Amino acid sequence: MIPAPRYTRTAIVLHWLMAVLLLGLFAVGLYMTGLKLSPQKLQIYSWHKWAGVTAFVLAAARIAWRIGHRPPPAPMATPRWQQVAAEGAHHLLYLLMLAIPLTGWLMSSAKGFQTVVFGVLPLPDLLAKDKELGDLLAMVHAQLNYALAAVVLVHAGAALKHHLVDRDDVLTRMLPALKTR
Repeated sequence: MIPAPRYTRTAIVLHWLMAVLLLGLFAVGLYMTGLKLSPQKLQIYSWHKWAGVTAFVLAAARIAWRIGHRPPPAPMATPRWQQVAAEGAHHLLYLLMLAIPLTGWLMSSAKGFQTVVFGVLPLPDLLAKDKELGDLLAMVHAQLNYALAAVVLVHAGAALKHHLVDRDDVLTRMLPALKTR
């Protein structure tokens, strides 16, 4: 039997690094917005921005890797509409992984809070200080995060459906610890 095509080790590592990082960023984002103004809140915001910059860089690296390394084809039994939906969802995930950190950076700039990566590398402000624009960007940033959470849930649900219902290798080729069927 010929082994099923798999994702590259680099693609798998980038996938799971992004998954853990995005889950952490989402959880911290929800937590920090409810805090009262304090040095702790400012520190958490700073950490969140560092992680957001890291997510942006990893997303760009992941997209660059994907351009040069085609993913394994869908199983032959996968209906065309599911293949199109999966491709669209992946494009949307990549778009959101870039747009969310950018809207966070734009929001910080408009609110007058410079992004300083790891406390030592100041990034230039992308916008002049503008409270109304900062508030609008905060809303856009939050809504994009909820959209990402929804797409991630659909993505994970589809992977589980492939594994548990279709009993194909879609999930296992991204989880090297599991054997393909």
